[in-house]
Amino acid sequence: MQQIYLDNAATTPVRPEVEEAMQPYFCEKYGNPSGIYKMASECRQAVETVRKQIGETLKVSAEEIYFTSGGTESDNWAIKSTAQRLKEKGKHIITSKIEHHAVLNSCAYLETQGFEVTYLDVDEWGCVRLDALQRAIRKDTILISIMYANNEVGTIQPIDQIGKIAKENDIFFHTDAVQAYGQIPIDIKKENIHLLSASAHKFNGPKGVGFLYIDKRVPVMSYIHGGKQERNHRAGTENVAGIVGMGKAAEIAFAAQREREKRVQQMREYLMKKLCEEIPYCRINGSAVRRLPGNCNVSFQFIEGNELLLLLDEKNICASAASACSTGDTAPSHVLTAMGIPEKLARGTLRLTIGYQNTQDEIDYTIKCIKEAVKKLRENAEDYRIYKENFPCNMI
Repeated sequence: MQQIYLDNAATTPVRPEVEEAMQPYFCEKYGNPSGIYKMASECRQAVETVRKQIGETLKVSAEEIYFTSGGTESDNWAIKSTAQRLKEKGKHIITSKIEHHAVLNSCAYLETQGFEVTYLDVDEWGCVRLDALQRAIRKDTILISIMYANNEVGTIQPIDQIGKIAKENDIFFHTDAVQAYGQIPIDIKKENIHLLSASAHKFNGPKGVGFLYIDKRVPVMSYIHGGKQERNHRAGTENVAGIVGMGKAAEIAFAAQREREKRVQQMREYLMKKLCEEIPYCRINGSAVRRLPGNCNVSFQFIEGNELLLLLDEKNICASAASACSTGDTAPSHVLTAMGIPEKLARGTLRLTIGYQNTQDEIDYTIKCIKEAVKKLRENAEDYRIYKENFPCNMI
């Protein structure tokens, strides 16, 4: 069996069409978009074409799209700059305990600068509690930052309701849509989103490029100082090849979004069903209904997730235990902890995320390998032997 890649939440393979679109901007059309000669103007036009294209996918103005190096920069820019610009109005921010570290660490930094942050709890499915959000709002609340969909368990947040609450209370609303953009429909206007972060390598584009949508009403400060790029808000020569690649990836993603979503979700449902039917003492994490189409997050009791990953790697299967940004962290996932999942169970977690390139044969082979690996690990687990002897019929 060739390599099976099931870690699409971490990054995705660049589509051949995307690579082809990028190629000319490395060695042929390599001009600096800020120049006045023909080759430079062609590069500048390419950048602006993609800006318009990205805007159209979200039904917003091209002038509201700012190119960045990816989701982390976009999150940092959205949160830190908005907070600094509105600090005279208030210094209170609301986010959740299951956000990506780009959001959590940006908020933690702002706390050192005199801001106050409320970290909302989530329910057992990883969903923000709307009543808790309502109660957390204060007169000095200036920003709500809640991710569109969680990168570990795949739960899609009630963004429309969160946006409505933000609007009713005259608070700016930022969403980290890195896992959602290009995967599921997003309606910025209906959902009252003021700032949105996205990253190209999550929808089969290149690494190192992304964008931040900023509603014209948001008084955001410049984030990187220097030249006049990105309308004086983000200095630095544009990554033309990367931007072009992102535009092509977005074009492909949105052209077949519904069909791809349906196909990937069918494989995901099949995968989760088979794992639950054929492997005892396991639990699916995240919402069963409001879930990213390709996300399967499952915890197996009596094993260590990292050991399972190593056995799968021997079978040429690429998967993960949690967010790629948490690799090497010995503590249980902060997302699973916030959801109330016991530490021992959380340590046996496997995240499988399906992409457009995956096949049914790959899913079947993966299920077979997981069954074998879990059985092997449990055979050597003393706590599993003791539990099985005392509770032979007890299932999680």
